[in-house]
Amino acid sequence: MDTTTILLGLTVISVFAFDFTNGFHDSADMIATAIASRAMKTSVAIAVVSLFTFLGPLVIGLAVADTIGTFVNISAAKLIDAQALVIAALFAAITYNLITWKFGLPSSSSNSLAGGLVGAGLYMVGSQHINWGIDALYQGQLTGVMKVVAGLFASPFLGFIAGFIIMKLIFLIFRHFTIKVRPLFVVSQYFSVAWLGFSHGANDAQKGMAIIGMMLLASGYTETFSIPLWVILMCTSAITLGTMFGGWSIIKTLGFELYHVKLIHSVANQLGAALINTLATTIGAPTSTTQVVTATLLGNGAAEKPSHVGWKRAGEIILGWFINIPVSMLLGAVYVYLFSKLLGAIS
Repeated sequence: MDTTTILLGLTVISVFAFDFTNGFHDSADMIATAIASRAMKTSVAIAVVSLFTFLGPLVIGLAVADTIGTFVNISAAKLIDAQALVIAALFAAITYNLITWKFGLPSSSSNSLAGGLVGAGLYMVGSQHINWGIDALYQGQLTGVMKVVAGLFASPFLGFIAGFIIMKLIFLIFRHFTIKVRPLFVVSQYFSVAWLGFSHGANDAQKGMAIIGMMLLASGYTETFSIPLWVILMCTSAITLGTMFGGWSIIKTLGFELYHVKLIHSVANQLGAALINTLATTIGAPTSTTQVVTATLLGNGAAEKPSHVGWKRAGEIILGWFINIPVSMLLGAVYVYLFSKLLGAIS
């Protein structure tokens, strides 16, 4: 077995690990409010969100994968350099995922992967081979890195707004109802969790697909960037398995440390987050389900009782969002340096 095949296999394994960490990172966000509100049993919530996470990428197209997979041009790079770049980006994302999971901080797997790609790309192929999308932005178009940045940074803001508005609307519509309306919200909880899981799978699973697509191109197995069916099925399965395992430290943070979540907040949170994810996926913009869910929950709390929101804890989470890309870029550059030296010594 030659080095190229071995490295491709390593990449596939690494993508599986990345998607798995992405799944248990984001599943915690998706089911945290449902568990905190005691509207759903933990096992049921995980089963519902896992099923629809699996279905998402099988039903929706691959616009997000195309965005992620084409903003660093590796077609002109040497084989070893291109392979080192792709693997380094993955390791950077996995590292940041594990660190933030350890401390119970909801972070963005998407930001981690994008930062790792840019950091590794800057070191290995130079800024001229990165599709920054700045020129296109002046023409009113979103492409490349700008499209990624827009999706990842605009989505939390929009999530906060959506969470605030949906919460206000629910209060307005149901202001004259009594506790007898609770069964309606319990039933709607299942639909909102399912929609959130579907939107998560449709957006997040495509990022790992993009990485394998890049590696297949770099290794000469494909002539243009494309995503084979087996890659779609593998990435979907990995993120679903991760979702099934969950991340209890993050559930504790989101479900109990940001706001005292009740059933009405849980439904509003999931509807708002699913809406933002779905809109972003439609235009091919990668989002962070973690960031969207967290920001939407803050919007829910701000719409009811701003003083009861754990703003200090929220500030710690948001700080982690701002350092996510710079740290991931640094990790990507360090890993690509190490991998390029290692692969150069082996070949």
